Amino acid sequence: MFLGTYTPRLDEKGRIILPAKFRDELSKGLVLTRGQERCIYVFSAKEFEAVHEQLRAAPMSSKQARDYIRVFLSGASDEMPDKQGRVTIPQPLRAYAGLDRDVTVIGAGSRAEIWDTEAWNSYLTEQEDSFSDTNEEVIPGFF
Repeated sequence: MFLGTYTPRLDEKGRIILPAKFRDELSKGLVLTRGQERCIYVFSAKEFEAVHEQLRAAPMSSKQARDYIRVFLSGASDEMPDKQGRVTIPQPLRAYAGLDRDVTVIGAGSRAEIWDTEAWNSYLTEQEDSFSDTNEEVIPGFF
């Protein structure tokens, strides 16, 4: 499970050092793809297989499902961390998420997310106000 917030820096080759707590889970390979809210989703190879199976179950007759799958999978890139725990973020994904030097990596349970630090801080500020208003209808059985 991916938890926490980390602030690695993107190097001149477009690489970040993965948080140490994430390295074991991602050591056998990972998949980077477009996330919602202009971040990058990071899945372990195993978790991405499970996500892909869920996508395959979507009805081909649904235009919304087809559109989502196209955007999600066309941006996907399978990567292998190097011995130092660095992973290269492909240029199209860096452009999609607006990544520059300062990035924030967050744990989001079954995946990690890579955000431009300024975008993350802005998003978090906006969401913190509504966080306390979340109720059981949004996350069934949680409260």
